[in-house]
Amino acid sequence: MKLDSSIVAVITGGASGLGEATARTLAAKGVKVAIFDLNEERGEAIAKELGGVFAKVNVCSDADVDAGFAKSRAALGQERILVNCAGTGNAIKTASRDKQTGAIKSFPIDAFEKIIQINLIGTFRCIAKSAAGMLALEPLDEFGERGVIINTSSVAAQDGQIGQASYSASKAGVVGMTLPIARDLSSDGIRVNTIMPGIFNTPLLQGAPDNVKAALSASVPFPKRLGVPPEFAHLALSMIENGYFNGESVRLDGAIRMAPR
Repeated sequence: MKLDSSIVAVITGGASGLGEATARTLAAKGVKVAIFDLNEERGEAIAKELGGVFAKVNVCSDADVDAGFAKSRAALGQERILVNCAGTGNAIKTASRDKQTGAIKSFPIDAFEKIIQINLIGTFRCIAKSAAGMLALEPLDEFGERGVIINTSSVAAQDGQIGQASYSASKAGVVGMTLPIARDLSSDGIRVNTIMPGIFNTPLLQGAPDNVKAALSASVPFPKRLGVPPEFAHLALSMIENGYFNGESVRLDGAIRMAPR
């Protein structure tokens, strides 16, 4: 896809980390960007800086997602790009014994469901609603391309660590649905790909102690450092601009394979 000011992109989770870097990278290419996030103050500030629009969106809510797309499309036009970066995680063992009391407890199902709702169902909700809007667009080229969708999974989809049952399940689900959705939308010229980041220096990690970040950096084969959000954005940009990139889930991880803990 050729990028210019006629193209609109929606980025979920666009107020920080991977989403913010992607929004900035696309805006630098002239793309009009809409940021969906729960952080209203930060999201509004970034959208204003980039000349885009912000919508406060909880991806678990049909009403929020519908309202976000309606606001973005009214202000900027129908998006041709959707980048799903909204997500979260937790760290809870399937069953465990309390070291202090010896009490045995199991993974609370509501906590498991929350992660699935945000990371997997929330991603699919945005895909389905964005794709429905893209279908109404005229193709951009002689091959019929109408749009591009990029999702964010994680290396935990393949290398889930102790305590990551819900997170890994949600991210593996994103990988698992990538090819079927690409096939669903292929006849209408909408490409779908997924990025599987390794250990990235996002707000989630920035508050960690220096020794923890140093140990994480040392665990990466090469380069021995944390990934930075612009590297994620660069891969997203490649997926958008390369018209033959479709139906793929790609690791971006410095060749790391996560240990059990």
